[in-house]
Amino acid sequence: MDEARAREVLGGAGVLAGPVRDAGLLALGENAVFAAGDLVVKVGRDAELWDRARRELRIAMWLAEADVPAVRAAAQEAILVEGHPVTVWHRLPDPVRPAGPADLAELLRLVHALPAPEFALPRRELLGGVERWLRLAGDAISPADAAYLRERRDGFAAAAAALTPHLPPGPIHGDALPRNVHIGPDGPVLVDLETFSADLREHDLVVMALSRDRYGLPADAYDAFTRTYGWDVREWEGCPVLRGARETASCAWVAQHAPTNPKALAEFERRVASLRDGDTTVRWYPF
Repeated sequence: MDEARAREVLGGAGVLAGPVRDAGLLALGENAVFAAGDLVVKVGRDAELWDRARRELRIAMWLAEADVPAVRAAAQEAILVEGHPVTVWHRLPDPVRPAGPADLAELLRLVHALPAPEFALPRRELLGGVERWLRLAGDAISPADAAYLRERRDGFAAAAAALTPHLPPGPIHGDALPRNVHIGPDGPVLVDLETFSADLREHDLVVMALSRDRYGLPADAYDAFTRTYGWDVREWEGCPVLRGARETASCAWVAQHAPTNPKALAEFERRVASLRDGDTTVRWYPF
């Protein structure tokens, strides 16, 4: 779906008061995200995202009822326009500063204190996309590297299923990074609710531990995260398992871009080599 097609769908949805051409495009990926006045409209890539779009609205309404600061839905129902799910949201005010790890921890504490909602949340399928990403990589990556990642996926999937959590399982954000926190005039607000799941709370915490160890997050910023949350997931004996699973998924995710991007291929090979060598100190770069 390109921008022109997304604008056609936006016009067909009839959710904006003004001309579609005046809506600003904020992002174009699985969703095309448009801003117009006080509204933000998300146009899904295809009908496969229909269930996820409807669930995201239910999650937003559930968080609103629980007084968790999060992006708010402007319409309670998603609509399907020519095979594309469309959802409408209240636009957030301009950020007053970038979000930091401590802001994320503050919101995760609220989310992790919630009981399960009345509707079903999916499990966090961290390794579920590995096969698709490797298939998209095709001949651009070494068959031996692809086989290695498949073997890691299977091993970590089995190990994760056998973990004994330290925290009580329940609702999690699923992609717990500062980029999914918006700092408005009233404080931090959680955004990007599509990955909300019901699983080990530790999933949300391992993300920042990996950011510290692999992606260059300063130690003091990580310490602020654990201090605000109240616990360091690295103290848990299951942490290496969830970390290994996330590293495996992250390698495969980069692999899908290798056929058209030499930098992605180089980053993929760097990551796989560090896993093969068991070197946890090799720096990975966001892609």
